[in-house]
Amino acid sequence: MTETGGRPCPMCETPMYHRHCKYVCPVHGVVYDCADTFY
Repeated sequence: MTETGGRPCPMCETPMYHRHCKYVCPVHGVVYDCADTFY
């Protein structure tokens, strides 16, 4: 099962996956995690 339609990647605008407190871009890998303050 794949999740799409999440927050767009800031580098390429591809919808990211949300995985266990991380946002993962299919192109760039993990872009954000819980340590980031963008929430």
